Amino acid sequence: MSERVNKQERIKGRGAVSNASGRYERYAREHFEDDWGDGWNEEEGDAPRPPTRVLPDRSRSVIARNQSPDVPFDRSINPYRGCEHGCVYCFARPTHAYLGHSPGLDFETQLYAKHDAAGLLRQELAKPKYRVAPIALGANTDPYQPLERKLRITREVIEVLAEAKHPLTIVTKSALVLRDLDLLAPLAEQKLVRVCLSVTTLDKGLARVMEPRAATPARRLQAIEGLSAAGVPVTLLAAPIIPALNDQELEAILEAGAAAGAGHAGYVLLRLPLELKELFEEWLETHYPDRKERVLSRLRAMRGGELYDSRFGKRQTGEGEEARLLAQRLQASCKRLGLQPNRQAWALTSELFRPPAADGRQLSFL
Repeated sequence: MSERVNKQERIKGRGAVSNASGRYERYAREHFEDDWGDGWNEEEGDAPRPPTRVLPDRSRSVIARNQSPDVPFDRSINPYRGCEHGCVYCFARPTHAYLGHSPGLDFETQLYAKHDAAGLLRQELAKPKYRVAPIALGANTDPYQPLERKLRITREVIEVLAEAKHPLTIVTKSALVLRDLDLLAPLAEQKLVRVCLSVTTLDKGLARVMEPRAATPARRLQAIEGLSAAGVPVTLLAAPIIPALNDQELEAILEAGAAAGAGHAGYVLLRLPLELKELFEEWLETHYPDRKERVLSRLRAMRGGELYDSRFGKRQTGEGEEARLLAQRLQASCKRLGLQPNRQAWALTSELFRPPAADGRQLSFL
């Protein structure tokens, strides 16, 4: 790693190193350094920390639908837009452009909260034509990002799902999920929930610059242990796998997850759609300039010569000899450790579902 990091780019506690305009903006903005310093610490070389702003998300519905064959669910709920975890690799970053924000620093500082998510969900589940199937929490942004500790929107959503005995899955990299064990453990007894914990690296230093406000690797493993001890089935996700940066850790991550109590495992190859390509390249140049070209060249080798391939069946795993080897490594480790493939983990029951009252204050006659 280079000893000298450009002071205009390194922002302590944030993942992205720029805030370029989104693709739908009429005018582009670009950082310009005039050597006046703008108030940052010249000795430490850290740029000023942009504050976090929380805005209301006034969506009229809360369940998002998809027809992707790459995921084992057709509906999801994202209580928040944007994510304060600041993971530089997050494939959801480009979605912030739809809101008129940058997929860079705006994604982790300009956040939207669906304060009425639980009420909207109750109304949708109460509709006579609603057909039950597992709902995924966190398919886009983390439902247990730091903001959840105060707002508790995810917990309110789970409370509605628990009342309706509706199956759900959770994808997170936060130990805050343990707060809701009082809801998750009873759901697990009824085969209504599974939690997927993402562990990107066991290297605390790498985690700090790659996902600066997410739980440390040790805390994520503790979360797996706590969930498993409470009877909640856990899937370990080694995601994303970044060639020449964390791919060599795959076996160690799987071993640590299995030791903590995970029963299933899976992985996702780094995805760089739209603006994320430039953001990730900037991050590599800032933090790992000596590895930048190696990381990108190996990624291109797994993406048909490009940095990203959006085709179904390819975007999560890549293709080519190195991609096949990665899949074989996962299979061999899972067999050795007694872990099951992630795809087999989504067999949740839908038979217990009972529509909730559209108004939460109304008592059921059943």
